[in-house]
Amino acid sequence: MLTTFAIIFVFGSMVMIHELGHYMVAKWIGVKVIEFSFGFGPKIVGYQGKETLYALRIIPLGGFVKLHGMDAEIDENGQAVIAPLNDAKSFMNKPVWQRMAVIAAGPIMNFVLAIILFVGVFAYLGIPTQGTSNQIGSLVQGKPAAISGIQPGDKILAVNQEPTSDWNRLTEVIHSKPDQVLSILIEKANGKQQKLSVKTEKDAQTGYGLIGIAPEVNYMHASIFQSTRFGLERTLDFTKYIVVTLTQMITGKIPAEVGGPVMIAQVIGEGAQQGLANLLSLTGVLSIQLGLINLFPIPALDGSRLVFLLIEGLRGKPLNPEKENMIHLVGFVLLMALMVAVTYKDVVRLFVKAG
Repeated sequence: MLTTFAIIFVFGSMVMIHELGHYMVAKWIGVKVIEFSFGFGPKIVGYQGKETLYALRIIPLGGFVKLHGMDAEIDENGQAVIAPLNDAKSFMNKPVWQRMAVIAAGPIMNFVLAIILFVGVFAYLGIPTQGTSNQIGSLVQGKPAAISGIQPGDKILAVNQEPTSDWNRLTEVIHSKPDQVLSILIEKANGKQQKLSVKTEKDAQTGYGLIGIAPEVNYMHASIFQSTRFGLERTLDFTKYIVVTLTQMITGKIPAEVGGPVMIAQVIGEGAQQGLANLLSLTGVLSIQLGLINLFPIPALDGSRLVFLLIEGLRGKPLNPEKENMIHLVGFVLLMALMVAVTYKDVVRLFVKAG
């Protein structure tokens, strides 16, 4: 039940803040918003405002905004009609820069959500600082350290008989020994010492040896100004990291490890089990990913609409609407096919893991 609520919260908040961006800027420039819905599928309940239908729909994993004049609309006779050229509230009759602002507002709001969430976490928990001792704060499940039996709270006293009195020395020794079996001397919380054999993995990007350990994390109280600064920095850092990682995947420098809805749901469930702060931080990271991906010039995404509007601005006239709609349709079909393929891969991975 906790996982279900967490999934609805994460997906719902990311997509709704995205659509809220489109909605607010559309209203600001005078575009009529026909519908603003939370969820997809059949309507459960709705409120008809002066111009806009606000609705709650049965599948609570997102939402949408329908703008007047953006696409053909169905009239009372069931016929598809385009808003007339003299309709001041039609999306297509607004200047190019205003339409670009409406489209860009969605992804921008995803970054705003990430900033708000990170600032909230820092204001509540404090600013995280890395411990300097040789005590392990956490483990990456499925990695060599966790498999060997090392536990959070253990101290690593030596690696291959080399003393590791602090975290810097500990990481230096492990990093220098990729794909090697290490003899590790640990000290348990009760003071007893134990020797373990752990084989390092080689990091594909750096070539370092890794065993999947992380230091202790201490939290310092922070003012709202400090929390805001760290929230902005965290958003920028994650944005840079995601861009670099995606670029390396596209260029083939690192394997293209892509997770679909099943994997994301699994990660959200694990995040929810670790507490509200972890869930909010995870939502912030996923919101950044959603904002970035939507800016890609992929048909059916906001990025491609921005490209078409930019071309229109340079040409002084719009592209053929039928051709543009066909491109978006083909892009949407390809995205759905990719989603199905990635979901299948996720399910297979789960079964293999369970086996």
